Amino acid sequence: MTSIASTLGVGSGIDTATLVEQLAAASKKPKEDLIAKREEANSAKISALGNISSAIDSFASALSSLISGGSLFTQATSSDTGVVAASALAGSRIGNLSVQMEVRQLAAAQSIASGSYAGATSPIGQGQMTLTTAKGSFAITVDAANDSLAGLARAINAAGAGVTASVIQDTTGSRLVIKGATGAAQAFSLSVDPSADAGLQAFAFDPASYDAGNPSGMSLAQAAQDAIVRVDGVEVTRTSNSFSDLVPGVKIDLRKAAAGTVITIGSSRPTAAISQAVSDFVAAYNELKSMLDAATAAGAGALRGDVGLREMQRQLAKLPTTVLSSAGGPATLAEIGVRTQRDGTLAVDGARLASILASDPDGVEALFNPGQTASSPLIRIVSPYGAVKPGTYTVSDLVAGDPASGKIGGFLGVVSGSQLSSSIAAKSKGLVIEPLGNLAEGTITVDLGLGGALQAIRDALRASGGPLATTQARLATESKTIAKDREKMETRESAYHDQLVRQFTAMDSRVAAFKATQSYLDQQIKMWTSGNN
Repeated sequence: MTSIASTLGVGSGIDTATLVEQLAAASKKPKEDLIAKREEANSAKISALGNISSAIDSFASALSSLISGGSLFTQATSSDTGVVAASALAGSRIGNLSVQMEVRQLAAAQSIASGSYAGATSPIGQGQMTLTTAKGSFAITVDAANDSLAGLARAINAAGAGVTASVIQDTTGSRLVIKGATGAAQAFSLSVDPSADAGLQAFAFDPASYDAGNPSGMSLAQAAQDAIVRVDGVEVTRTSNSFSDLVPGVKIDLRKAAAGTVITIGSSRPTAAISQAVSDFVAAYNELKSMLDAATAAGAGALRGDVGLREMQRQLAKLPTTVLSSAGGPATLAEIGVRTQRDGTLAVDGARLASILASDPDGVEALFNPGQTASSPLIRIVSPYGAVKPGTYTVSDLVAGDPASGKIGGFLGVVSGSQLSSSIAAKSKGLVIEPLGNLAEGTITVDLGLGGALQAIRDALRASGGPLATTQARLATESKTIAKDREKMETRESAYHDQLVRQFTAMDSRVAAFKATQSYLDQQIKMWTSGNN
């Protein structure tokens, strides 16, 4: 009876169970609504920041892809790509390129072959051999452990002499083939020690005394030779069929020899593509700005007042006046007709852009196809554009020669023959130069270009400790704080609910006791009344 009477509402007759739930809910709801509002606001901020971060990434990546694709660069052309292929190097200025070229001979690698043997494991004789290449002389030993075609091939390859040996199979059996690198200077010889087994003499070869009509050792399949090219009537040689040091700013790939055939190397300017790229950039910029404005709008923006977003807006607003090129022509987007309007959006002055493209196409192209320049003709930049971050780097105490010496970016250069590489400890790491004369001091300028400028903004914003990273960290911390606050609220409200249950249970028990006393007194009164009657 006691446990039944203690059940909520039984003793008092009031639905105290519902009353407890309503009181607990009334206490919890405003607190839960406040936390839900904080959660919703923080989620909106995280979503908005994610969208903006993704947008600037897409903006920078799309521009980078457009630029790296080469469609905004003046391209080298060839009147016969079957003979000569030409391509522009990054950062080159080849708008006025016009070269006449005749390919008289392709570069080739020396290749020699032995006579046929029954198989790769056939014995060939034992003894000492000497392989002489452009790298020097190398001792080759054939003994019981490697007395075979395959064993000799392994020994030659292990020597690291700059040639490659292999065993090939044909209809006559197995043969050893040795091949060197291209270029006449890469010719090699293989001599056999007089004390070696007679069988090894079949592998001797000397290009200087080789007689194709009466070969006494290995046969010459292809002689080592340089490429021979006539450029504007001047004959030059190269050790490779692919080179970038003959026509400034152009990589040449020789496809086949065609003596007597003159090939014209020229250029094609991407004027229309650049004009369209400027318009596309402005449209993408305005779309990103619209997204930023919506996110930071007073009263309604999810990220209104955010320091990181304000910094992004400030950096992007500087783009039209950021110096992108030091080529001597237009240096900023503003100079080619990209202007900032009163509302902060960009617009293109088509007439101004067309005028600049007509008068200085190389200068406009340099904004998209940045280059690198040296302050002195005594400095040749060897590393390609992109090997070092944009900026201006000091070189000093340069001494030309082999070995060269000097400093790059305040650190001693790493010597490699006549060239100097920047120390990896310097900001100029990746930069390689060749001093062409002694020089006390000079500078190397690596231009930003539009792609580099936008990439620099993105990297600075997203860097550890940068504005966007800081905002992301702050929002992540806020998410954790809200989750903890919700947990604390749930704990407190659960305790309050339990307290109400205890209080109303006690009240119910007391009311039940009072009712029992009342019932007892009623019965006594009735008994007294009956006794009097």
